[in-house]
Amino acid sequence: MIRRIVFSGALLSLLSLPLHAASRSNVLFIMADDLRPELGCYGSVAVTPNLDALARRGVLFRRAYCQQAVCNPSRSSMLTGLRPGTLGLHVNGTHFRELKPDVITLPLWMKEHGYTTRCVGKIFHNWHTKERGDPRSWTAPEFLHYANHGDDIPQVSGTLPPNLSTLSSNLRKYGKVPMCECREVPDEAYYDGRVAAEAVRVLGEVKDRPFFLAVGFWKPHAPFNAPKKYWDMYERDKLPTLNPERPVAAPEIAFHQSTEILGPQENQKQPTSAQAAEMRHGYFAGISYMDAQVGKVTSALEKHGLLDSTMIVFWGDHGYHIGEHGLWAKTSNFELDARVPLIIAPPQAKHAGSKTDALVEMIDLFPTITALCGVPDAPGLEGVSLMPVLDDPQAKVKNAAFTQHPRPAYPDRTQRGRPEAMGVSVRTATLRYTEWRNFDTGAVLARELYDHTGDNAELFNVIDHPEDAAALESARRLLHDQFPLKP
Repeated sequence: MIRRIVFSGALLSLLSLPLHAASRSNVLFIMADDLRPELGCYGSVAVTPNLDALARRGVLFRRAYCQQAVCNPSRSSMLTGLRPGTLGLHVNGTHFRELKPDVITLPLWMKEHGYTTRCVGKIFHNWHTKERGDPRSWTAPEFLHYANHGDDIPQVSGTLPPNLSTLSSNLRKYGKVPMCECREVPDEAYYDGRVAAEAVRVLGEVKDRPFFLAVGFWKPHAPFNAPKKYWDMYERDKLPTLNPERPVAAPEIAFHQSTEILGPQENQKQPTSAQAAEMRHGYFAGISYMDAQVGKVTSALEKHGLLDSTMIVFWGDHGYHIGEHGLWAKTSNFELDARVPLIIAPPQAKHAGSKTDALVEMIDLFPTITALCGVPDAPGLEGVSLMPVLDDPQAKVKNAAFTQHPRPAYPDRTQRGRPEAMGVSVRTATLRYTEWRNFDTGAVLARELYDHTGDNAELFNVIDHPEDAAALESARRLLHDQFPLKP
């Protein structure tokens, strides 16, 4: 049956939509920065009661993958529904509109179809040029979207309490602030507390009209500077043990210099075990701090009686290393960088509290959100709707998820200005296969294969002795179909 709905001047045809998509819901779109799936609902020791509650309202995706493990390419890819290669974007320093001026973004598409679209916090990359965020996508100016993690100096009235971090003075600073900072300050002293407060205010402003509210939290991205009460949620010596060993037989090109945390390679000092433990502690504290801010926003949604008419989507822009593989931060193709948390909670979800092992990519969010809202498909998207999985968590929509990353890790900061090599990686249900290719010629420089059917999956590169040659060949074909070799 075709139902026609006139909405803000747009004539929509809704063909056999499921119950939870039959009417236009509001959208609360929440993004975390540098968050791997380190949440209680994913089996982590992380204290995340609010996101755990959200998972009970919706569907948790256990195998969700970003398209590149660094902020700008990942966010730009997800928000346009296009892969980084299609955008031609692999660096943090280039705005996607410099490359594709007229590309459609998810919030822009929602705005053009009758939604009030608002941005609070870091959604698009935090630009350091005159092009800040993406004003075309929003119906009002963005809030705290343009800042720098290294400028997140605590703002308090009166005297600033002392930094109780015991080792921070021996670590390099992150911009203007200590790498680790533990002060007894209110949540609003740092960016994310102010983001949550503004999101609550904006909800009160837009609650009586269809809205797409994007809330971008800055944590748990470094510096590790959550308020003290979140550090106090953890006993440092009871956090998971760090295994810093590199995967056996992994090629050197698979790694990077961890410059974001350790500084320029020529001046680097490897952290002591105590310093590494403190940074890991700070990462978990940042997760709990971010989770508390999520709770403030979802509580405001409930207060306004909007829970049953609002879809909530939560995701992380990419994963993160906190010393594993000898790496700090992101910019690799390893599972810890490529895999992200994703929770989708439609109003009155059919399978609330379910978990799915369906392979999904972040480019799939754009068509999924529009489908759930009864908004027409945007043209040219490269992702697929995840509606079949929301209707049946045992379903699958694709056979593989793809991630890529250049070498050097930040090619725009080099004299060459572009990559020397590109690592392209495919994740299937059972393995991860990666090829490192010369960026100019396409020649394969190195290969990696990790068997994910057992424990310790990415501690052994088994490319020279695969246990399942057929599975490797299938993955190789999938990878070459997505990233063809140059002739």
